[in-house]
Amino acid sequence: MYEIGRQCSTNKSESQAVIGDRAFWKEFKYARGTEVFAEAETADYVYQILSGAVRTVKLLLDGRRQIGTFHLPGDIFGIDSGDVHRFTAEAIVETHVLIAKRKRIFGESEENLALTAEVLKLTARSLHHAENHLLLLGRQTSIERVAAFLIEMDRRLQSPTVMVLPMTRRDIADYLGLTIESISRALSVLQNEGLLSFRGHAHRNIVLHHKTKLAQLANSSETNKSCTRLLPHRPRPVLPVS
Repeated sequence: MYEIGRQCSTNKSESQAVIGDRAFWKEFKYARGTEVFAEAETADYVYQILSGAVRTVKLLLDGRRQIGTFHLPGDIFGIDSGDVHRFTAEAIVETHVLIAKRKRIFGESEENLALTAEVLKLTARSLHHAENHLLLLGRQTSIERVAAFLIEMDRRLQSPTVMVLPMTRRDIADYLGLTIESISRALSVLQNEGLLSFRGHAHRNIVLHHKTKLAQLANSSETNKSCTRLLPHRPRPVLPVS
């Protein structure tokens, strides 16, 4: 981690995301893979992403990694209900953030109260993402989970044509509670069905061709091993009773 400057040096598009008086914030840049804060570390700071992406991670007792949240530009993170962080936060790619003292944000002055209200609005948005994550994990099949993930990312990244995912397939797998192989198979099925296509060799640049069908698939509660649920349902004939 290294500080860019005491006062924020954001461009116009980034500064639109900044909340409150810039005097409250310092700007930092984290290299790819750098730890922003660790689990059980004292939660002294509040963070807002200007560019890049951050994942929150917890190592389970069996050694597996669970990703709790992906934080994207404009998101607020680091606000925990207790005095310490429950997850570790890591920069997925090179990431620019604003950092402010938690005590300064949640002070009792009139200026602080206005800033606190803005922070709480963005925090509520983060809670909404967390709720969506729980619903996403409730999907019955890997294809449903991947479809729901793509719809969520498309909405949050606001990409009109090509959606550029900052996270790897391993990240996606740990976020969805699946294996990397399951993620790859699900993406291949969706590609073969013509619902999406890839741009580039890394397969992180994705074009969604039929968002409505993807959303329908994401909301499906039926269990299938393929995308045949996209076809009209044909009820089985009723056999006569002898």
